[in-house]
Amino acid sequence: MFARNHRSRVTVARGSALEMEFKRGRFRLSVFSDTPEDTELQRKLDHEIRMREGACKLLAACSQREQALEATKSLLVCNSRILSYMGELQRRKEAQVLEKTGRRPSDSGLPSERSPCRGRVCISDLRIPLMWKDTEYFKNKGDLHRWAVFLLLQLGEQIEDTEMILVDRTLTDISFQHSVLFTEAGPDFELRLELYGASVDEEGALAGAPKRLATKLSSSLGRSSGKRVRASLDSAGGSGSSPILLPTPAVGGPRYHLLAHTTLTLAAVQDGFRTHDLTLTSHEENPAWLPLYGSVCCRLAAQPLCMTQPTASGALRVQQAGQLQNGARLHGVLKGTNLLCYRRPEDADTGEEPLLTIAINKETRVRAGELDQAPGRPCTLSISNQYGGDEVTHTLQTDSREALQSWREALWQLFFDMSQWKQCCDEVMKIETPAPRKPPQAMAKQGSLYHEMDLSEPMAPGGPGEGLLLQDNAISAEIRALLSYYSDR
Repeated sequence: MFARNHRSRVTVARGSALEMEFKRGRFRLSVFSDTPEDTELQRKLDHEIRMREGACKLLAACSQREQALEATKSLLVCNSRILSYMGELQRRKEAQVLEKTGRRPSDSGLPSERSPCRGRVCISDLRIPLMWKDTEYFKNKGDLHRWAVFLLLQLGEQIEDTEMILVDRTLTDISFQHSVLFTEAGPDFELRLELYGASVDEEGALAGAPKRLATKLSSSLGRSSGKRVRASLDSAGGSGSSPILLPTPAVGGPRYHLLAHTTLTLAAVQDGFRTHDLTLTSHEENPAWLPLYGSVCCRLAAQPLCMTQPTASGALRVQQAGQLQNGARLHGVLKGTNLLCYRRPEDADTGEEPLLTIAINKETRVRAGELDQAPGRPCTLSISNQYGGDEVTHTLQTDSREALQSWREALWQLFFDMSQWKQCCDEVMKIETPAPRKPPQAMAKQGSLYHEMDLSEPMAPGGPGEGLLLQDNAISAEIRALLSYYSDR
């Protein structure tokens, strides 16, 4: 599907317009030098490829149900990130090709279009209600089935996942405790939520335990047939080839199914708890089917950078309408929807209260003018706001035309950002930094003889169970390391 040039580290989709340009000889791969952003994206891609290889090995070696579920979840997340990173690299390279060939000239001399600032988007308090039948929930009748579910969230190229949760009929909703933060979002963002589920009761969850399965077969087939099965197992393991009954990573282990999905945009952002519709993709005949109510409840908040970071600062003389004397010389800082005026520049850094605060909102009017070429006061800028039925105007004086132009550009950019981010600029929404995810809790003990075995006593060296115990301990350590990596992300 994709081809990579190892010298220039360029990822090219086969049959794409980019590959056709290379084949035509219009230019060489060497003319493209990776930008720092492309290099970082390529590093993420290489990392996810290595993580995918490790997840495949762990899935093939899993001996417990919870290990197989976590390994399969990690494999699904890695595959999604790989496809996302490859697609983003492809789009960047094609844009670079079009710019090089003159199809999208960047030096035409025309002024560049104004683009809105970036921002952070955080989704938290995720809950998905369930709709059980009366006989299942109230009367507790029927077989008790369990499902493992998690959410996959994508905004742009960034893909995040939630913790895996076990669901049965004793729960009325699926609640995800951790919040998910996206740090590079524009006002036109589309946040896609996908709910995946797998039946815990499927036999495929234990498909990665070939030695235990072979032992069970050897004991049930009789002494002579069992010896032949065990001999073939040992010979396959010693020769380095795959042992018998060992499934390939592509088919082994549990399978997650897409149960529902939805897409949230800027219109869904609100500093509060809201309910959104889900599109259900599973049916009752599906083994992983869950009785979903058809909605998801969450809190979706956004913080544009213009609301949290200063966009302009410098020396100003501020004069209010009606004052006869010249205004005081202050240090102005444009941050969010306020122009904060301090006595000294150091006061803004130390957190001192500003001497004057001028509101900048969607109803504010800004007019720029020039004074006579008087020394020290060449240019002015007036800011007018309505307070009740009165209009209050503040006049700002700068020392140079360049300073005036800088303040004007910062104000026009702020107005443009407010028009794009809309309700997100009414006030700063609270966004909490997601806490590190804890390792998943172990599942409840199952009724099989294997889970009830007491392994607390040390086994004799060279005994028949020593190799199996060491193998399970090594697998558990590797799975914990993999899960710890995802918990720290």
